[in-house]
Amino acid sequence: MVNPKVSGHSKICYRPIRPSDIDILEHIHGRLFPIRYENAFFQDVVNGQDIVSWGAVDRSRPDGQSDELIGFVTARVVLAKESGIVDMLGYDSAKTDQTLVYVLTLGVVEAYRSHGIASSLIREVINYASSIPTCRAVYLHVISYNIAAINLYKKMSFKCVRRLQGFYLINGRHYDSFLFLYYVNGGRSPCSPLTVLSISNFRELLSAIVSYMRSGFKSVTARLCKNEGKKISRRAKCKESYTLMSATHNKRNGAVECTGYECV
Repeated sequence: MVNPKVSGHSKICYRPIRPSDIDILEHIHGRLFPIRYENAFFQDVVNGQDIVSWGAVDRSRPDGQSDELIGFVTARVVLAKESGIVDMLGYDSAKTDQTLVYVLTLGVVEAYRSHGIASSLIREVINYASSIPTCRAVYLHVISYNIAAINLYKKMSFKCVRRLQGFYLINGRHYDSFLFLYYVNGGRSPCSPLTVLSISNFRELLSAIVSYMRSGFKSVTARLCKNEGKKISRRAKCKESYTLMSATHNKRNGAVECTGYECV
């Protein structure tokens, strides 16, 4: 069915997946993935039922094959609050309409790999997500041993935010998964202070910090003035004591002189 030979004259184009693609789409999924997908999934893809998709075709192939899929990506729009990853988004619970785009499957037939087709398909998804004002990120899962896919997403600036133990169950064996995110439309990691705090809250916090610093400065200034006052008071007392001691000493000297005794 799909047995292409890539040449330097290949003309790769991208289009939505159509009902006529269902057989080849199911065939490629069966060859590429260890997970078996139900027929209902393919029906939803080709009919656009809650799933968006793009297919890659090589227009330079002979007639009858020039519109045959050689790559694809499928995705779904989900509510952020129902995604299970809101802790990775700096989620604002007040904005209940925030959404995400979840990549379901991505694949390119072997003969067409390493030609940038997978990257182009993912860019289609990113552009689509960016066009949705409420969307904050594109996210997906990658099985832990798929090094090529992991390197692809890292190269495309996706963030690996979590490792999920035993996420996949394939032929009775569990495999870990990596969770990748690509932020769009101002979406941020929860590590960002502007994500955790709204602008108004951030200003309130900043105002509180400035007020606290001013209060601390006034307190330190007051203490310094108080200490300086104590020093002045001590100096005055010392001066007074010195004056009294000098007067007493002079009186004693005067008494000695009057009596003629030496003072040792």
